[in-house]
Amino acid sequence: MAIAHKSVISFGLVAIPVSLYTATQDNDIRFNQLHTKDHERIRYKKICGHCGEEIKSDEIVKGYEYEKGQYVVVSDEEFERIKTEKDKSIQILHFAQLNQISPVYYNKAYQVVPEKGGEKAFELLRKALMDEQKIAIGKTVLGTKENLMAIIPREECLLIATMFYDDDIKEIPKSYKKPEIEEGELAMATTLINSMDTPFNPEEYTDEYQIKLRQLIENKIAGKEVVGAEPESVGNVINLMDALKASIDNAKNKPSKKAKEA
Repeated sequence: MAIAHKSVISFGLVAIPVSLYTATQDNDIRFNQLHTKDHERIRYKKICGHCGEEIKSDEIVKGYEYEKGQYVVVSDEEFERIKTEKDKSIQILHFAQLNQISPVYYNKAYQVVPEKGGEKAFELLRKALMDEQKIAIGKTVLGTKENLMAIIPREECLLIATMFYDDDIKEIPKSYKKPEIEEGELAMATTLINSMDTPFNPEEYTDEYQIKLRQLIENKIAGKEVVGAEPESVGNVINLMDALKASIDNAKNKPSKKAKEA
């Protein structure tokens, strides 16, 4: 697996050389855009707005428009030249409780691995964070942006999640008037939640629609007709309490994973 980024985690006088690897991948089925008439693929070309010529990637530079039609060009070397050693390292600013941070702030996840010589300090940080159930909040420059980061301990490794800044987060566009909840309704909802309470195991979940999509593609290749999905019954429950009771009954009657495997 290719290294996404090399850095140093720094807090106090401790410096831990690390490598970052992207922790997720995109497995979605991809479709190309085709011309309806002849099913030829649509191509997008990079065209110069002045001369109209098609431009190759090595002929493109970054420019900032400071006035209408006026640009200042900045090279990759110049971006790197203004970075200090502090900018290049992951500076831990403070520590916090994981549940204090709203999930909306998390962006992209990386797995962190210590470089040679940094294993002891790395493990010390991971274990201390794990024992205290805390995360570290830090900063580093990636590309042309200083990224806020959360360093999150796991049993086998450390994860780093890049984070959005507060001004990146949109305000809630529309609130709702909260209705009064009766004690009986709340108790029933709590019972339903507890009846469906099981540990999170990511291996149990699959993208079922992608499976159906792949089957659709295979059927089309084989010249088979695409058959519509069977309509699902939504039932006749219209009362909230009846819906909760029916949901609890369904949860109780649903076989466990162990029972299914047996």
